Amino acid sequence: MTTFYEEIGGFETFRRIVAKFYEGVAEDEVLRPLYPEEDLGPAEERFLLFLVQYWGGPTTYSDTRGHPRLRMRHAPFAVTPEAKDHWLTHFRAGLDEVALTPEQDAQFWDYVTHAAQFMVNSFE
Repeated sequence: MTTFYEEIGGFETFRRIVAKFYEGVAEDEVLRPLYPEEDLGPAEERFLLFLVQYWGGPTTYSDTRGHPRLRMRHAPFAVTPEAKDHWLTHFRAGLDEVALTPEQDAQFWDYVTHAAQFMVNSFE
């Protein structure tokens, strides 16, 4: 059985999505302060490995970082509805960067919109 990871083009497709996403984050006045590291490279790498693993690729993320525990890892940061909207804008740009079928795009977008809503932890 083919995984979604393989179906959409494997590592290179995910790398392109995440690279485009972080291009937007780097210039975003709402999101950039949520990334304490001066260099976004480590965050980009973690996010890439997480998505690759989630969609059926190599388990490098868990092998190096353990269980994702997404809400716990994001708890120190005020993830507001506004931040969620900015995050989704940049992720949408990432998805638009690759040639997914409408069905693949819808499946990926459905996941990230639900995940982004789940990460909201502040309404200030």
